[in-house]
Amino acid sequence: MNSPFPLAGVRILDFTWVGAGPFTTKILADFGAEAIKVESRKRPDQLRKAEPLTGNRTIEESGYFANRNVNKKSVSIDLKNPDAREVVLALARRSDVVINSFSPGVMERFDLGYEAIRSVREDIIYVSMPLGGSGGPYRDFLGYGMNIAALTGLLQLGSLPDRWPAGTGTNFPDHIPNPLHAAFAIVTALAARRQTGAGQRVELSQIQSTLAPFPDALLDYAANGRLTVDPTDSDPAGAPHGLFPCAGDDRWCAISVKGDAQFANLCRLIGCEEQAGDARFTTHDGRRKNTQCLDEIVSAWTRTLDAREVMTRLQAAGIAAGVVQTAADLLDEDPHLRARNFWQYLDHPVMGRSVYHGIPAQIDGLPSRYRSPAPTLGQHNHELAELTGLAPDRISQLTAKRVFE
Repeated sequence: MNSPFPLAGVRILDFTWVGAGPFTTKILADFGAEAIKVESRKRPDQLRKAEPLTGNRTIEESGYFANRNVNKKSVSIDLKNPDAREVVLALARRSDVVINSFSPGVMERFDLGYEAIRSVREDIIYVSMPLGGSGGPYRDFLGYGMNIAALTGLLQLGSLPDRWPAGTGTNFPDHIPNPLHAAFAIVTALAARRQTGAGQRVELSQIQSTLAPFPDALLDYAANGRLTVDPTDSDPAGAPHGLFPCAGDDRWCAISVKGDAQFANLCRLIGCEEQAGDARFTTHDGRRKNTQCLDEIVSAWTRTLDAREVMTRLQAAGIAAGVVQTAADLLDEDPHLRARNFWQYLDHPVMGRSVYHGIPAQIDGLPSRYRSPAPTLGQHNHELAELTGLAPDRISQLTAKRVFE
């Protein structure tokens, strides 16, 4: 059957959970892959319990889980059941990719490591996403985005003076570097298999993956022996440069003024032309040296205006500025996202109509709408005979043995 999706016909047996792994398989599912999520009622994906939760706050009502698992199927298999291996191998035999985000050794303890899977599908692409990889001192560590952010120095890079290091304020490794690197590696392995007929064993160390997008601090230390002194001073060319309070409760606008001409424009705009001639502010170095006083002058103006008005006026004057947007701004107010129809709404069987961020990459001729909401746990167990190739009678026997729980 013809399909407009480039990954149509690719089946992924998905043992990932929480953040980076499910986002990896979501990306592939968005472009047509059939992702079959494997979890158990005895041990569901932890993300099913993550905020925000709706209604009765059950494991079927996590917006976080729903966002990371659209376009997927779900089967419930208790991997600790002795008969579960038969089912998993049957699924693997009919899959192109098997992926897990467990610590090294977990799949092997279930006798479902690479060699076991390869014995039933020689050209399988077998992907693992451990914290530190299969070797080294961190080999057996269990890791999540916050651990990884600390280990890779990301927390320090985003810290504030005289405060404990907060980093990005979210589990950044789970959202950007690790899922994107893993998805790219899988697509590469699929392309290589198309050329050679051979499968691949793919390992993504989440620590190493997270280090890749942040070379500046490492290169500065390697070249100059210098550690970042003030991580808030990310753009030495700007003065004033930072976040400024605006009218309303906890409303802010980011502003960066570069060069004498922009500073003169700023002074005219805020009605403080005399400041342009103030000896403290006539040079860039002077403005940086007196940044606290200068920030107070600018803040006195920004506090009188709505943040979007501040942004609009400054941009019209050729000065870089942007509203620090809230979730409400993004969903209800942002004209750019609205114009691009970025937000999508899906009818979930438990949560009802829910909002999802759209597919960022749009390819000419390809649909950019989600096909189905995140599955409830075990929603597609009724398809197991078809998915595995096992006889319905055998599925019934395995059901009686409580494999599908």
